[in-house]
Amino acid sequence: MAKSIMIQGTMSNAGKSIFAAALCRILKQDGYKVAPFKSQNMALNSYVTDCGLEMGRAQVMQAEAAGVVPEAAMNPILLKPTTDVGSQVIVNGKVMGNMKATEYFQHKKELIPVVLSAYEKLDKEYDIIVIEGAGSPAELNLKQDDIVNMGLAKMVDAPVILIGDIDRGGIFAQLIGTVKLLEEDERERIKGLVVNKFRGDRKLFDDGVQILEEKSGKKVVGVVPYMNVDIEDEDSLSSKLENDETEMIDIAVIRLPKISNYTDFDVFRQYTGVSVRYVSDVSKLKTPDMIIIPGTKNTIADCIWMRESGLEAAVKQCVSRNIPVFGICGGYQILGMTIEDNQHLEGDSVQKIRGMELLPIRTVFEEEKRQAKVRGQFKKVEGIFLELAGKEIDGYEIHMGRSISEKEEMIEICEVLSNSQYGVRDTGIVAGIDGCNVGNVYGSYVHGIFDNEKISETIVRKLYEKKGCEFDGKSVSREEYKEQQYEKLAEIVRGNIDMEYIYGIIFGKD
Repeated sequence: MAKSIMIQGTMSNAGKSIFAAALCRILKQDGYKVAPFKSQNMALNSYVTDCGLEMGRAQVMQAEAAGVVPEAAMNPILLKPTTDVGSQVIVNGKVMGNMKATEYFQHKKELIPVVLSAYEKLDKEYDIIVIEGAGSPAELNLKQDDIVNMGLAKMVDAPVILIGDIDRGGIFAQLIGTVKLLEEDERERIKGLVVNKFRGDRKLFDDGVQILEEKSGKKVVGVVPYMNVDIEDEDSLSSKLENDETEMIDIAVIRLPKISNYTDFDVFRQYTGVSVRYVSDVSKLKTPDMIIIPGTKNTIADCIWMRESGLEAAVKQCVSRNIPVFGICGGYQILGMTIEDNQHLEGDSVQKIRGMELLPIRTVFEEEKRQAKVRGQFKKVEGIFLELAGKEIDGYEIHMGRSISEKEEMIEICEVLSNSQYGVRDTGIVAGIDGCNVGNVYGSYVHGIFDNEKISETIVRKLYEKKGCEFDGKSVSREEYKEQQYEKLAEIVRGNIDMEYIYGIIFGKD
């Protein structure tokens, strides 16, 4: 039977996901088999497991930090917002349907057995479970039937660490206020506080620690500095989405209103002299070296937004100047000729629209969602990235649409089938049109397509050459790079928290 510890936050983006990942890596380093767990996650960044099940990327990142294979039980409920008031509800890795918020809250209590079953599965297989909460446990209007914060902590009898973000200000109100707003039995579950994202001389906050402990009645178990660590972050408040600095090679990602899986492009941040900017305004597009149109949870609405915002016309002007454009998943669909949603899977309004007409594909949404790990290779490629031909791809697909191409496909894909929990895989059936290319415009359904260092390095090198410069860097394995960042994360966090006290919390000795 596994021990557990739960990380709750004073607000969204307080640093719960990253801190939980740090604990996963520290515990792994100390010889424990660790699993992350988040009962309910609301995010548009998702992943497909080796079994073809969908889960939030935060728990994938934490599983990587723990050195274990990601599985849907680590995130049994995933909510993917499709509109401002509704989400696609994914349970145990499979689509349950689209629900408005009010409808989901009516059904939420019925999902408690699902949550507990997933937790019990991990409980049998791991030594320690690191649980992540969501938002704040002191959202008083949402506490009824809570299954992700204190409600879950009670169900699985987990001790809690409460983390606050000092960088955003109000750390005393955050931590003390949250503790005071909780019920007495909930306050008892909080075994320690963490001050996160601290800048400056730590000694200058000694008085702050004393005030927090006196007024909250809880021990401050750590003051963690603001960290320059490149870890995948799925939160819509991620600072990387606000970056507007440019380097020698400027990659502009269109920041669609329902942008999803923007972690697909983190790989380019590994390269010296390459910047990745997220652009939602025509005036900020400027003249990048490459444009990426990312995935989206509402392709039609975001295509219309690009048209109305002027970004569609601006991107087409860039194409006319031979600036390469790459669309992934929903972005691939947007680059096509037409998009049809005759079954109203994305909403109740428009059924068919014109795409950007840069790729000769027609997309029709179908009720069955494609979720699959895939493997393949670039086939016939033209334009600036001609050298991608023959290079191998290993990624995953998550999409509702089926695209029909009038041109030979750019990518030859085979579905990957899992034979075991350890990810032993065989090549399965060939899976339709998964990529298209005309000139310097490219599109594919495959998430993770850039993770192969031979692909990302080729793209960066060709962009350097287009500017008349020589790329003197080298490709870096995405897996090796992530491992370096997880080790760096663990070193910083371990050095700034009382791990002896945290072990006491985990093993009931506090």
